[in-house]
Amino acid sequence: MSSRIETFADHGASRELTCDVCIVGSGAGGAVVAAGLAEAGLDVVILEEGSHLGRRDFTLHEGDAYPAMYQERGSRATADAGITILQGRSVGGSTTINWTTCFRTPERILAHWARHHGLDGLDLDAHFAAVEARLSIAPWPVEPNANNSKLREGAEALGWSWEVLRRNVNGCANSGYCGLGCPVDGKQGMGITYLPDALAAGARVLANVRVERLETAGGKVVAVHGRAMSAGAPVPDGPAIVVRPKVVVTACGAINGPALLLRSGLDAGGLVGRRTFLHPVLGAVGWYPERVNPFWGAPQSVGSHEHIDRGPDRMGYFFEAAPMQPMLSAVALGLYGDELHELMRELPHLSALIALAVDGLLPGDEGGVVRLGGEGRPVLDYPIGPALQEAWREATVDLVRLHLAAGAELVGTPHVPLMLIRTEAELDRVRQASYASGHVTGLSAHQMGGCAMGSDPARHVVDAEHRFRGVPNLFVVDGSVLPTALGVNPSETIYALAHRARRFVGEAV
Repeated sequence: MSSRIETFADHGASRELTCDVCIVGSGAGGAVVAAGLAEAGLDVVILEEGSHLGRRDFTLHEGDAYPAMYQERGSRATADAGITILQGRSVGGSTTINWTTCFRTPERILAHWARHHGLDGLDLDAHFAAVEARLSIAPWPVEPNANNSKLREGAEALGWSWEVLRRNVNGCANSGYCGLGCPVDGKQGMGITYLPDALAAGARVLANVRVERLETAGGKVVAVHGRAMSAGAPVPDGPAIVVRPKVVVTACGAINGPALLLRSGLDAGGLVGRRTFLHPVLGAVGWYPERVNPFWGAPQSVGSHEHIDRGPDRMGYFFEAAPMQPMLSAVALGLYGDELHELMRELPHLSALIALAVDGLLPGDEGGVVRLGGEGRPVLDYPIGPALQEAWREATVDLVRLHLAAGAELVGTPHVPLMLIRTEAELDRVRQASYASGHVTGLSAHQMGGCAMGSDPARHVVDAEHRFRGVPNLFVVDGSVLPTALGVNPSETIYALAHRARRFVGEAV
């Protein structure tokens, strides 16, 4: 794949390129679109801020992976630091470091979009089938590791539903280190699937280029302005890169994408950056007498949607497992000093189960807002309001119950500091605790919204064909177009929407 990927070492002087389509971002949206357009004979240039890394670069050391492959070296967070945001930054985007869990968009969500956002003709089935075939998406056939088995065992003991999850893998070694890059190319991320397809058809990828703004004239985008940056640099430190395309696709995610549009003076009447959703996550840790080794095995192979629908006035949530590599665990648990040291000693006997809240579906739930901070960097204001706090409270109670039902001797809640629970008789302590920002350790690995798709120009940034309102040659194709959160991991939805968007982008050239 590397023969047509330029990296920082190749960016020795300022350059100007022309092409049919310039795509900003090489992840789930950008790579799928790029492959289809290049295969149709269009001249495609992909600009990617992150570095080009392959399996030989994946050392499986967290100290290497987070600085190299995560936004802000793994320290991205909401403005009040209430929710840590895990998001990819390399060729392939978050598909390089995600945990491979794939779901089709639930019918209940598609129905909600049709009813509330005018999206009643998406017709995604054929697109789902196409990406599932290309990415080897299928139910995980291997017995769950002990970490995921705790979720299954707890759900069965409580009489709750659970399911085997689908993963985009082929030749998976079942190591459990998906979040650090796959050293055997078992994960079917964009770097070994759709990007090679695009390159084989003639597309060009320029890595280590941060796009700073889109230049508009006469109501259209006429140039994409970026600068090269060395691997790991916090700001660009290389020459200018200018691309003059016929059509532009932004596919750089639900935080960087809105920020790019805002830096370019494109705010769609104040809508860009609004309604940003995170699937806000809380986790609970169980101590088990037997070894769980939560750092080994497929990170997510079992899930439960028992509490996804809690009625029209309460936010739903769903359960999955989370791998517990040491650095990730330390960040997620929010401990320091002797407490952290003691917990790390017991890591082989721990299990981490997580609850993901489904934001954006309740009336009045507007999620967060992406705005510009110093030097044009993205800042996400995300209020942890009453509805989310109620969902987090009940979800934490249920996480404790899951662990206890699976045989945990002790359960630690996501509070700062940890609240330790031994029996269900103590659940009132969990209910009475605070779930406000700073009182619990929140996480997000699913960023959605900020450029909502829909039929109403007064409410939606892009139309049903992904076209930015009022700019006919600008398209947005990534998770930012989702008008609500999904209640499932979003990668396959983004793949399918991108596969569908190929037609509309191609017709605009």
